[in-house]
This record gives sequence, C-alpha cells and structure tokens, in this order.
Amino acid sequence: MTSQTTVEKAPREPEDNAVPAPVKGLRGHPWLTLFAVAIGVMMVALDGTIVAIANPAIQRDLDASLADVQWITNGYLLALAVALITAGKLGDRFGHRQTFLIGIAGFALASGAIGLSSEISLVILFRVLQGLFGALLMPAALGLLRATFPAEKLNMAIGIWGMVIGASTAGGPIVGGLLVEHVSWQSVFFINVPVGVLALVFGLVILRDHRAPNAPRSFDLIGIVLLSGAMFALIWGIIKAGESWGWGDGRTWAWLGAAVAAFIAFGIWQNRTKEPLVPLKMFRSVPLTAGTVLMVLMAFAFMGGLFFVTFFLQGVHGLSPVDSGLRLLPLTAMMIVSSPVAGLLITKFGPRVPLVGGMVCTATAMFGMTTLSESTGTLTMSLWFALLGCGLAPVMVGATEVIVGNAPLELSGVAGGLQQAAMQVGGALGTAVLGAVMSSKVSAEFAGNWKDAGLPGEADPGLEKAAEFGMVPGGLDQAPGMTPDIASRIGGVIHDTFMSGMGLAFTVAGIVAVVAALVATLTKRGENAEAGAGVGHI
Repeated sequence: MTSQTTVEKAPREPEDNAVPAPVKGLRGHPWLTLFAVAIGVMMVALDGTIVAIANPAIQRDLDASLADVQWITNGYLLALAVALITAGKLGDRFGHRQTFLIGIAGFALASGAIGLSSEISLVILFRVLQGLFGALLMPAALGLLRATFPAEKLNMAIGIWGMVIGASTAGGPIVGGLLVEHVSWQSVFFINVPVGVLALVFGLVILRDHRAPNAPRSFDLIGIVLLSGAMFALIWGIIKAGESWGWGDGRTWAWLGAAVAAFIAFGIWQNRTKEPLVPLKMFRSVPLTAGTVLMVLMAFAFMGGLFFVTFFLQGVHGLSPVDSGLRLLPLTAMMIVSSPVAGLLITKFGPRVPLVGGMVCTATAMFGMTTLSESTGTLTMSLWFALLGCGLAPVMVGATEVIVGNAPLELSGVAGGLQQAAMQVGGALGTAVLGAVMSSKVSAEFAGNWKDAGLPGEADPGLEKAAEFGMVPGGLDQAPGMTPDIASRIGGVIHDTFMSGMGLAFTVAGIVAVVAALVATLTKRGENAEAGAGVGHI
C-alpha cells in the first residue's frame, strides 16, 4: 500500500528537456525570463518589510490590538515558511511557469483584498493567503532561472535575482513610509495590484515551461502533512516565544518538541516511501547541506540585527520612518552594486571564497554596530551599513547557487523552496532569539541604571518595557509631578539601557556570522550545474 496519489500526466511543451534548443523570439529568452520573474519576486520581497511601516496606521484605523498587529506579519511569515517546500514540489510536478503565474495572480488579488478590508480579522486572513501564494512564486522563480540559463551565466542571473530581493527588502521601509505618509496604509497593498498585472502579462508572453524528463509524477501526501506540521510547530513556537510566552515557558518547548518529533517522523517516512517529497539523498551533498545551514545563519544575523536598527534610528535618534529608511540606503545601495559583482566572482572563482569573505564582512559589520550610540554620526552609521550590504550580497547569491546548483534538475523547485524556507526560519529565529537576548539584558540593567541616574522610587515596569525598543513614551514630560530634568534623565536611562541590550544582540549576531563563515568553507560549485544548462545562446 502506498501513500502517493498518482496525478494524471500533464501535457508538456515541445521544449520539455534539460537542454532546449537555442531561443528565437521572446518566449524563453533567458534575460527576459529574468526580468519577468524579478518583477514578481520584487513584489513579494518588498511586502516582507513594507508592511511593518503601515502597521501603526492599520492599528489606529481598525482599532486593532497589539497581538492583532503582530499577526499581520506573523500570519504571512507562518504561511510562507510552512508552504515553501511543498510549493517547490508543485512546480517540479506541474511546471514552474504555471505555479509562478498562479502565485503572481493570487498574491496580487490577496493584496487588493487587504486594501479593501475594514476588519483586522480580514487583513490577517488575506495576509495568510498572501503568504501561501508567495510560497508558490518564490521557488518557481528559481526553478525557471535554473532551467533557462546555461551554467556559465547562472551565477550572474542569481546575482541579479538576489540584488532584487535585497534591494526590495531593504527598500521596503522607504517605500512604505512614503505611501503611508502621503497616501494611505491601503496603498501599501494596492500597489501590488498593478505590479502583479505587469508581472502576469510579462510571464504569459515570455516564460516558457521547463520540466526535467524524470520530474516527479506522484505526490507524497503523508510527507506533505508531516513536513507542513513540523514547519508550523517550529515557526509557531518561535513566534509565540518572542511574542508573549518567552523561552522559559513550557508551551514554547512543547511546540518545539512537537516540531522535532514531526521532523524525525518526516525523515523516517522519506526513507520508506518510493517517491518522497524531499529525497533525503539530497543532503548527502555536503555543499547543499552547508548552503542550507549558511542561509539559516545569515538570515539569523541579518534579519535579527535589522530589527534593532530600525528601533535605534526611530527611538534613539528620533527619525521618522522615511528618514530611517533613507539612513539605510547605504545598505540597499551596496546590495544592489555587490550582487551582480558577486555573481561574476562566483562564476570565476567558485562560491567558497566569496561566501567566506561575505560572512567575514557581515561579522565585522555586526561587531562594528555594537559601537553605535546616541551620538553616532550619519557617516559612521553609513559605513557599517554599507559593509553589511557588501557582506550579505555574496551570501544571498552564492548560497542560493550552492543549494539549487547541487540539487538534481528535477528537484530544482524543492531546492528553491528549501533555500527560501531556510531564510524564513533563520529570520524568525534571529528576531526571536535576539529579542530574548535584548529583553534579558534590559531586565538585568534597567533598575540599576534607574538608581545610577538618581531617579526617585522604583523603576516603572512600563518604562522598562519601553527600553526594549528604545522608545521614550509620548507625553512623559506631561506626567504628574514630572519635571524637565527628571524626564530627560528617564529618557537617558531608556536609551542607555536599549543601547546596552542592542550591543549584546549585535555581539551574538556577529558570533553567528563567524560560525556561518566557517560553514561557508564547506561549500563548492553546484555539481549539477551543467545538467541545468538552459539555452545555448543568450
């Protein structure tokens, strides 16, 4: 008895082979294919950070609670992380062109529905749908690039692909701030509709379906359930630990334990079933495994660190959301410049040296940002942000090539899903773990800093909570019995305690980046790159 449900063979296009004939015309042209998928990828990557700027306006307009606002982001993250690998398998089975176009259409429609929503529950529901459709889109984009570009051009293509993701992620706060300040929070979501239509039109005209001759023909339904359950339990436990439960709560460890049990059951089942969802033999490739771990560690350091940078700029330096985004332009600019350069270097020298160098730069930037203070000037901040962007670009490009390039062509969608899932898990872990580090440091120091500042009475728990974000509560100077001198000293305690906690968090992120540099020494060029060669003429 088998768990697979056999699916009727879908019709293929004539070009259904690993090495198609040279392209004539628009359909299947590699660089136009890259342009088409980049539009869709940009939409999803931008949405990962642009919505954070809109959250306060959504909270005010829809009278939402703090938990509701957190789930605007968490619901999206949870759906995306849970569905990515399964979505990659769908692309391998039915064709990456089809899943990419469905993902684009669904993401744009869900975005429009959010903009029309008048209740917070509907916003959260449609954000979950956004995550599910985004999961269809992202692995399919990588699968299309892998099948379209010849080996000698693939790194450059992935470099530009990584540049789009990096620039969109870093540029989200700027775009979001401009839209929220000058239009409305709904515009943050409505903007995806015309972008989605543009991506859909280009996709229909340009994209060509590619499927390997030995692509899977059946679905491992039990594997899908086990993997989805494991990913759900893992991300849910991480989110709730950072949101409300804390890392010492039994519920946190119960969910994480359930995730471990489900992953073990998934691994056992994958070894027993004839056509597994994720063939574990993929992980016999040391470079592929190292690339996956590297993506987790890189996202841990980057996403976790970036979380505190935004509070540092807005809370400690008192900048607006738009100005905060502008301060991050050196990070965005260096990612844009460095990503295609990294692609060229990886093509010429292989991924190992650029990956190690990238993580060393990232670690140096993280340790450097432990020196940031209330008096730090724009030039110093810009140098650290630029170094961080310079370090991240080779890793986003190189680790992606290592994972996708070392997987068989018929599993390129699964490999793309694995790469994206690793990034989501790493980002969630980084935000939650570094948040816990910050919280513990603030708890340990706030009362002492309060007394050292000569402030009367015991430290207010609400002010201690404010120190975790570096934000001085509005109207503090209007509180009963408050004098300008006391208000100034309280603000100083909040900022100093936040800076101490942020310094420790960046130190942890830097250590993680050093570990990632060591992992990067195990990577090498994709063994199956030639099998994934696309067309002969570009």
